[in-house]
Amino acid sequence: MHIDLNADVGESYGAWAMGDDESLVPLVSSANVACGAHAGDPLVMQRTVELAKRHGAAVGAHPGYADRDGFGRRELELPAEELRASLLYQLGALDAFCRLAGVQMHHVKPHGALYNRAARDGDLARTVAQAVHEFDARLVLVGLAGSLLLEAGREAGLAVAAEAFADRAYEPDGSLRSRRLPGAVLESAEAAAEQAVSIATLNRLTAYDGTTVEVRAETICLHGDTPGAAEYARQVRMALEQAGVTVAPLGRK
Repeated sequence: MHIDLNADVGESYGAWAMGDDESLVPLVSSANVACGAHAGDPLVMQRTVELAKRHGAAVGAHPGYADRDGFGRRELELPAEELRASLLYQLGALDAFCRLAGVQMHHVKPHGALYNRAARDGDLARTVAQAVHEFDARLVLVGLAGSLLLEAGREAGLAVAAEAFADRAYEPDGSLRSRRLPGAVLESAEAAAEQAVSIATLNRLTAYDGTTVEVRAETICLHGDTPGAAEYARQVRMALEQAGVTVAPLGRK
């Protein structure tokens, strides 16, 4: 058994620090780097790409709505043409730092509200997938397991990867529990580790209401802005390896 363990990182900017990327990135196999819209800035992007390279983590783009005040977690109503241009702009910015560091950008995972809406809105999902394909058809598109974004990616001719979350609670329909509701984020590293192992070995997890949800995923995410994210990652990785699961970037075994 093998699975990718990814984290959303590079979300600091200016004097504002978010997360502990120096401790987190060495524990994951893929790094989703914020592209300067919802978070991140040019220097943070450059340093995060270099950090991922040092630790052998695959570098992916983590584009989102240009909404720093809301951390990209509020839906914006944008015309498809404007969203496409924003995505191309963000991918191009991160790719510049990847080229400078001598690494290949590997995947794209939308952030926050863009990710969640693309999971259920077919038109938006197609806009995202088409922009990624237009930028580089070799990129892997990462989306919520069972989502419309994965369908749109396949239709666009992209390789896709189904994602599940170690540190987030789920609803019975397989969607993520809204951050506006209590219990949306698992409160302990032990709970996250247990959920990750269940996903990787049994293809299922326990939803917030106690029901069992089937989840088939190729990559498992930890959020870099979760308090104690590095400890979550340490325990998740240790639990996966103890369960006989090899942690490796997408496409590598």
